[in-house]
Amino acid sequence: MFEFPQFSRQSVKNDVLSGLTVALALIPEAVAFAFVAGVDPMVGLYAAFIVGLVTAVLGGRPGMISGATGAMAVVMVSLVAEHGIQYLFAAIMLAGVLQIFAGVFKLGKFIRMVPHPVMIGFVNGLAIVIFLAQLGQFQVPDAAGVMQWMQGSQLYIMLGLVALTMFIIHFLPKVTTAVPSSLVAIITVTALVHGLDLDSRTVVDFVRSMSGDENATLAGSLPTFAIPEVGFNMETLQIILPYSLVLAAVGLIESLLTLTVIDEMTGTRGQGNRECVGQGLANITCSIFGAMGGCAMIGQSMININSGGRGRLSGITGAVGLLLFILFGSALIEMIPLAALVGVMFMVVIGTFEWASFKMARKVPKHDFFAIILVTCVTVAADLALAVIVGVIYSALVFAWDHAKHIYAASHTNEAGSKIYAVNGPLFFGSASHFLELFDAKNDPSDVIIDFAGSRVSDHSAIEAIDTIAERYASQGKTLHIRHLSPECRSLLKKAGNLVEVNMMEDPTYKVATDTLG
Repeated sequence: MFEFPQFSRQSVKNDVLSGLTVALALIPEAVAFAFVAGVDPMVGLYAAFIVGLVTAVLGGRPGMISGATGAMAVVMVSLVAEHGIQYLFAAIMLAGVLQIFAGVFKLGKFIRMVPHPVMIGFVNGLAIVIFLAQLGQFQVPDAAGVMQWMQGSQLYIMLGLVALTMFIIHFLPKVTTAVPSSLVAIITVTALVHGLDLDSRTVVDFVRSMSGDENATLAGSLPTFAIPEVGFNMETLQIILPYSLVLAAVGLIESLLTLTVIDEMTGTRGQGNRECVGQGLANITCSIFGAMGGCAMIGQSMININSGGRGRLSGITGAVGLLLFILFGSALIEMIPLAALVGVMFMVVIGTFEWASFKMARKVPKHDFFAIILVTCVTVAADLALAVIVGVIYSALVFAWDHAKHIYAASHTNEAGSKIYAVNGPLFFGSASHFLELFDAKNDPSDVIIDFAGSRVSDHSAIEAIDTIAERYASQGKTLHIRHLSPECRSLLKKAGNLVEVNMMEDPTYKVATDTLG
């Protein structure tokens, strides 16, 4: 299932340079998400390294970047607050095991069933979330340590540097694509700030304001191996299982949807089940090396793809580069102005948001456009996992309602005086009530034939509807014949089973979705 990644000469340069760009952009996000989860910044940075490296080598989508994410951090915060960080590591370990099971049992394929409007709502919502997250960088602590919006020259410098970063990223590729424009923008703005001694907040200022420690630094050591210090018993399982289930689900949903987005951008196809296993192995590794776990990051993945990164080497470079910065180059990383990273992320927002969705209002069915708006709003207001679930349920209900109206029956009376109903369209829970309205048991002749050759009985509600029709005709003292049902349908019918006429040559053989047959 897994093989060591192969590299071509043409891709090495692009992958290495885009990976370095990703490493620079990963640091402030990993630190911020660590604070969201209520853990030390190093726990978030270690997660960015471990998850990024393991998924780059073993995951199912070359070019996709994984690390510590806000979607998982918000789930972790209450567990850390109530039970401590060791229980977080145990929960991450169990979540990883669940993700591996999802891959082994090939559940990753179901992400292909997510409707396209839900996908558009997902990327639009995440683009808005990324944008809103950057606004926090326009705040500075006052004398009392309370965050206040920038004002005066500091704000103007910040806006100017952000605009310069975006200008370089947008226009440099028109001149040359030899190096990623995002990397050039970060280096240029950093040199400008320190060369002109501009009053602009840097990465180390961000770390110190978040931690409240004036001596805080990004310098660190290698992560160390340690089994989570919790009791391996039922009490621990009861504590961590609810969190593990949510973490596993959120991680897989975000990862598989990001995989699908990158598939569309690159015109290639990732391996969803392999990605599930890769994410699971990454989170298990995090749990035994003191990291908070994570999943795919759509923002960083967009930076990588837009910078030319396509292969596994880009993700490996990003992860290893991040670790090297922590070990040996923290002083260089701490110099980077936040304005440069904000500018990079603003360009990610512009590139991620599906601007064509505004034009869809008049071109697509109203229920599809509403699905886009619904998923976008829920993503921003709650979280992406809930948004996708809501979007899929809404789309499924719309689909069921539309198909519920497709069932009809053409009727005629044959030479023997029997009335024949030729049923057409799917018979399932959504169309069962309309199906019952197609027949007039009171006024029909004494002999009635219902032919299901043009229909398909799908579930238990459909079986109950057929039994109900049989009961209605029986109560009127009339004879009912039922034709062209599958053997499984006949075995499930309670009141109409003996009314079915068997034709071994013509009867269909489809199955029925019901728990009755196990």
